Amino acid sequence: MAVRAYILLIITTLGWGGNAIAGKLAAGHISPALLTSGRWLIALAILLPFALPQLRREWTTIRAHFWFLMVLGIVGFALFNNFYYLALNYTSAINGAIEQASMPLLVFIANFVLFGQRVSPGQIFGFFISLVGVALVATHGDLIGILRLDIGYGDALLILSIAFYGAYTVSLRWMPKLHWLSAMTALSVGAIIGGIPFTLWEAASGSLVLPDMQGWLVLAYAAIFPSIISQACFIRGVELIGANRGGLFINLVPIFGTFFAVTLLGEDLFAYHLVALALVLGGIALAEHKPSQAQTGRPGR
Repeated sequence: MAVRAYILLIITTLGWGGNAIAGKLAAGHISPALLTSGRWLIALAILLPFALPQLRREWTTIRAHFWFLMVLGIVGFALFNNFYYLALNYTSAINGAIEQASMPLLVFIANFVLFGQRVSPGQIFGFFISLVGVALVATHGDLIGILRLDIGYGDALLILSIAFYGAYTVSLRWMPKLHWLSAMTALSVGAIIGGIPFTLWEAASGSLVLPDMQGWLVLAYAAIFPSIISQACFIRGVELIGANRGGLFINLVPIFGTFFAVTLLGEDLFAYHLVALALVLGGIALAEHKPSQAQTGRPGR
């Protein structure tokens, strides 16, 4: 059982780690908003036939929480992905993978500030270490750049996208109990609605890029692997070994993302990337010594 769960969770993180590569490969071949809207439209078309029985059974719950589910889809899927893919037009996939690993840090901070969740000294130390790692990447190895507010445009967009996903993750504490197919279908609808204004803005501003062959391949990957396969594998893996053990596998996402960026895209791996990766993952390991439920089992990426 454990071996099967490990395989499923590795598949999960491979798919999510590849999302940064997909965003980088999309640059110039499909515009970010169109990629986001198209991704969730295709995912919805694939999910809907399988989800219909669950949707019928759970329609009363879905209808009662309809607007909340729409907002979750807009914030966690549309806003996160739009800004994440846009950021990768201006920064490296390695930066995207490593900075995305700071998500648990934001969740911990939000839970502490908003809900008074207790934080141990070890967790505070872990937060600080992770924060230094993220700052190291955002300033391209020049921490003094923080004092000059010298952060790359793409990295600023990455941090903004991560903040949206952090808000989405924290909000999952109010998520109604739904089968994952029902939840993903409802959130996908919200993502499509949330992506429409961005896509219209791209068209109006002349920045809309219709997909060529590479754009279609990136779109298919984003719709199938990070959106559906990774999510299904993650949920099943967590069912087999529990949320606490399963959630730790998410720390593989920046490792796989960095590996793919170097091997597939040929991006340069600098010493500060390795130091930052060690700091971010080490800080998360300290902070997640007793993972909270709010950080695991969340749908979507």
